[in-house]
Amino acid sequence: MRLGTSRSGRRGIVAVAAAGALVAAALVVPSPAQAAVVCNVSYQANTWNEGPSAGGFTAAITITNIEDPVSGWTLQFTLPAGQTRTDSWSANWSGTSGTVTATNLSWNGSLGTGTATTIGFNGRWTGSYSSPTAFTLNGVTCNAGSGGPGPSPTPTATPTASPSPTPSPTSPPPGQRVDNPYAGADVYVNPIWRANAMAEPGGSRIANQPTGVWLDRTSAIYGNNSPTTGDMGLADHLDEAVRQDQANGAQPLVFQVVIYNLPGRDCSALASNGELGPEEIGRYRTEYIDVIAEILARPAYQNLRIVTIIEIDSLPNLVTNVDGAAGTDMCRTVQQNGAYVNGVGYALATLGAVPNVYNYVDAAHHGWIGWDDNFGPTAQLLFQAANASGASPSDVHGFITNTANYSALTEPYIEVNDTTRPSSWIDWNRYNDELTFAQAFRQRLVQAGFPSGVGMLIDTSRNGWGGPDRPSQASSASDLNTRIDQSRIDRRIHKGNWCNQAGAGLGERPTSAPAAGIDAYVWIKPPGESDGSSRLIPNDEGKGFDGMCDPTYGGNARNGNSPSGALDNAPVSGHWFSEQFQELMRNAYPPL
Repeated sequence: MRLGTSRSGRRGIVAVAAAGALVAAALVVPSPAQAAVVCNVSYQANTWNEGPSAGGFTAAITITNIEDPVSGWTLQFTLPAGQTRTDSWSANWSGTSGTVTATNLSWNGSLGTGTATTIGFNGRWTGSYSSPTAFTLNGVTCNAGSGGPGPSPTPTATPTASPSPTPSPTSPPPGQRVDNPYAGADVYVNPIWRANAMAEPGGSRIANQPTGVWLDRTSAIYGNNSPTTGDMGLADHLDEAVRQDQANGAQPLVFQVVIYNLPGRDCSALASNGELGPEEIGRYRTEYIDVIAEILARPAYQNLRIVTIIEIDSLPNLVTNVDGAAGTDMCRTVQQNGAYVNGVGYALATLGAVPNVYNYVDAAHHGWIGWDDNFGPTAQLLFQAANASGASPSDVHGFITNTANYSALTEPYIEVNDTTRPSSWIDWNRYNDELTFAQAFRQRLVQAGFPSGVGMLIDTSRNGWGGPDRPSQASSASDLNTRIDQSRIDRRIHKGNWCNQAGAGLGERPTSAPAAGIDAYVWIKPPGESDGSSRLIPNDEGKGFDGMCDPTYGGNARNGNSPSGALDNAPVSGHWFSEQFQELMRNAYPPL
């Protein structure tokens, strides 16, 4: 199925849309010791129209320090008339129109000689679009093109007349990866999921959407006749992908496969569905990863763009669920024995050796690692794993957030600031939606040591939150918690709730290059496949019962001791859940 291409290109700090602009300014800033500090500031915007005189934009602002190190910075500029700032990332922001101020966070305040940091925000414009032309850094003003000391940065991409990059319609030679595998490509439609969707009333409306193929146990590689995978193993799916590729003309085809079988998997879950014990890293390598790699490397599949989603819900657990009230014995075990770090490293190195494989590592979601205590440490842990077991950061093509989760893509009626952060819903998090979080976390990952070209995926399969309960404007309630609750798109009881959430809807349809830094919106979790059973259901798949899937469960430390918010009558994980599928279609946003 061909992905739609949205308004802006993959890399916000490289691609500049025709309607956007690049502003470069050389800044001379006195440090506290009065040493002259020379900086470059570039402002790049991708813009789009939503009417004859209105639209939106994503701005990326890169600050490069040329000379003496600085230990903190404050950037200030003025938005042109008719522009407002909405979601923002990688700085402390104030001002939504007119004068806007951004100050460093703890992790990006120190800029050594020759180093840079990028911050950004989304905005709205009316009338016509233009970029800011004057900036101050630590109180010193520099106008674009003023000829101040220090070289002005050179754009790394030449602006074109099109609103987003126009990809080549053909695949590169085998072994040559492209920047964004989704650009200009069709994406594999799983025939098993398609048949389930087609059997549902109204399901034909989405049955041709691409979804991920999950290898959640070793037997799934071969086809284990489970309700989840049927009799199709990995090679069967790849053979079908080749047929779809041959039928689609000149466009390349992306095949999405989820690698999900770490030793001691789901270490924080109340009931893990994993098949490997925490000490079975050897089996993970030889019986699982090596077998998958051999299949992916077969010459018959060399023209496919194979996207591997690497081990969801794994590494972030080692940051948040080892100690304290949320800690578990299993998470402590896999931290101490290195099963997660070394397992992910081995998967990256082994699968990354296949020339047409694109590894995307799971990066949790904003409601898990958006807090300062989790944000930087998770990036550092991901970098550690990318250097383990023979891997290198070059084996990582990107990251994915919100996999199989429900976090809203955007929250247009809530700005995260010092006023709203104390609310119960935001709970001092710096992020309140997946797009803002993913764009900011990408920058933090680059700072941690990953290549500057890494891209992000966001799973939008079930985060639409449409239907009659979706707000259409910001609340004016005087009580902060009431105002936030009445304004938020995400209707969950708590952001830690993850199982078969009542009221959820299909999100944005799979789309390539939808926003700056985002390779694609994807449906990795196939809508309609259960997250877990509402009560214990005996089965021969080794799938246990997790109380978070019980609608009567009262919660635990990982969801603020809140009710689970789960739908009733759910089957075991991966089995078809017709009631949820129908609700997802009813509450789709954008609507079907």
